[in-house]
Amino acid sequence: MTKAIKHIFFDLDHTLWDFDKNSGLTFEKIFKTNNIDIDLNDFLQVYEPINFEYWKLYREEKVTKSALRYGRLKKSFEGIGVSVEDDLINLLSNAYIDELTSFNHVFEGTYEILDYLKERYQLHIITNGFEEAQEKKLVSSKIKKYFNTITNSEMVGVKKPNPKIFNFALELAKANANESIMIGDNIEADIEGAHNIGMDTIHFDYKNCHTNHRFKRITNLKMLINHL
Repeated sequence: MTKAIKHIFFDLDHTLWDFDKNSGLTFEKIFKTNNIDIDLNDFLQVYEPINFEYWKLYREEKVTKSALRYGRLKKSFEGIGVSVEDDLINLLSNAYIDELTSFNHVFEGTYEILDYLKERYQLHIITNGFEEAQEKKLVSSKIKKYFNTITNSEMVGVKKPNPKIFNFALELAKANANESIMIGDNIEADIEGAHNIGMDTIHFDYKNCHTNHRFKRITNLKMLINHL
């Protein structure tokens, strides 16, 4: 496989950039700033699956960006039985986006594996995240320099797993599907989406919780050395 592969495409959130950790720190900061006295862990336990579901709806074009940003907070507060006015939800929604990239933890092994791969392959990003936030994440976490191209869904007008975003990214990278591999955390968006257009794939199961192993799978980024 290593002889055939020339291009490696990474997802960003939950794959290189540790979204859960950075998001939790962001909520801690904005709740403190706005004097919101709730148990952070209780909130995050409710928020994370709601956020995951809203991103699925966003991928499927069933909610807008603004509906995602508002709805995930509204439902999370309702889920822990806290009543919050719409004005405060909108304020928190904006503050969350503004502050999110002030925290830039990446997964263990990110810099080491990117150093290793950069010497051997051309590296690229394909992300469904919002363009303005993703650029800040890449710069602030000091990983942008590793990537030859960066494709985000707002540039293309569709989101993973739509084949158009993968084909756009391949064209931008001047790469063919049969010489490319996609690495990401989301089986539907990253892995099945890439697989369906003929790319090889590696699923980053960072929570080590998936039992469906029909795709190559890693639970730590350094395990990529065994595959590439």
